[in-house]
Amino acid sequence: MITHVKGSHHITLSVGSAQEDAQFHVHTLGMRFIKRTVLFDGKLPIYHLYYSNADGDPNSVITTFPFRKAGWTGRRGTNQAREVLLSVPAGSLGYWAQRLAEHGVDSEHAEVLESRRLLFRHPTGIEYGMVEVDGDSRRGFLGGGVPAEYAIHGLFGVGIHVSHPENMVEFITGQLHAGAVAEEGDRVTARIGEPGQGGAVELVVNRTDDPGTWTYGEGTVHHFAWNVVDLGNQQEIKHEMEGAGYTDISEVKDRKYFKSVYVRSPGGALFEMAVTGEAGWTIDESPRELGTRFQLPSRFELRRNEIFSQLEPIDI
Repeated sequence: MITHVKGSHHITLSVGSAQEDAQFHVHTLGMRFIKRTVLFDGKLPIYHLYYSNADGDPNSVITTFPFRKAGWTGRRGTNQAREVLLSVPAGSLGYWAQRLAEHGVDSEHAEVLESRRLLFRHPTGIEYGMVEVDGDSRRGFLGGGVPAEYAIHGLFGVGIHVSHPENMVEFITGQLHAGAVAEEGDRVTARIGEPGQGGAVELVVNRTDDPGTWTYGEGTVHHFAWNVVDLGNQQEIKHEMEGAGYTDISEVKDRKYFKSVYVRSPGGALFEMAVTGEAGWTIDESPRELGTRFQLPSRFELRRNEIFSQLEPIDI
């Protein structure tokens, strides 16, 4: 069986306050709030919040763990995924610069890899970049007050800071079938998966910063997920990685909406190979109801009131 990766699936961040995070993604960026549940790992009740484009496309999803109430902080550095790259319509950056300013977010225009970008930060300091893309067919969400001609299509990709890119290039080409690898300035670029699926990888050579944290902690990117389509393909990718010596890899974990395998890449970034379930986000809510109710995995249902009482309120 020839393994394959379709494109991105989601990116997951460790952030601060749940309300602050929801305000940023829903009211500032105009994204759709599609799910509020909890971190499935560990014992501490921590929200897991999901934001997307209009259709909840897997390659449009940003998910977050708010850790401020728990007091967990992270450190941004090298050998770590650091940049959230979003695809926006061509010609929209002027609108976004003005909108961000109106919401108290500083931004700056930049030319990176021959693409026009707008650079800004999440309230916790995580780096974001909007990349102008012409012809992206994914539908931006209109319910957040952003007109269709400006709304975020979905993920463009991820920026990963590495002290030396060689081992990471070997990994993404050999294990994730990255193509079109190129080098420009301090960035090595590649695309994983099909065009228009949010699979851009930018390896930023960073020999200045100390290594960043790999644990959960406010202010950091925790992992980047790839859409590997089906469980058979997922298992084959896992076996190939293990056979190549990449044994820092998990067993399959059931995340209710998708099933996942995690691997620590040689560049430090944690990657997830995800397979969306048949019902996807609608396994527990109808398409219109997405994000309106607090959801739990079945094993936590008996503790619903206890868990909910320990989480901060969110007003969307």
